[in-house]
Amino acid sequence: MAERSLRGMSIGAKSLESDDNVDFAARSDVAYICPNGHRTILPFAEGAEAPNEWECRCGAMAHREGEGDAEADEITKPTRTHWDMLCERRSETELKELLAKRLKMHHEGWIPDYE
Repeated sequence: MAERSLRGMSIGAKSLESDDNVDFAARSDVAYICPNGHRTILPFAEGAEAPNEWECRCGAMAHREGEGDAEADEITKPTRTHWDMLCERRSETELKELLAKRLKMHHEGWIPDYE
């Protein structure tokens, strides 16, 4: 059977038509920027409504360029540090007492030296 295989052009794989006299649909380019700094430009048909968000190649949600600062619109909490969380649980006088107690335990040999 392999000896009788047909050689030549595969039907449907290639078009014999040229691009002459072909009018493409009007397009508009829309740019999206993700929080990681990636910029993606996508073509949309002229009358189509482009979405405000697009998933970036890194997986983050990208917002349309020129639509204002999206992060400023959202209400964001300030990041809490370890010190902030510690101060919520204990006062500074309690922390000073605890530090003095731990240093005393270390000097007396209760806490081993890790060198």
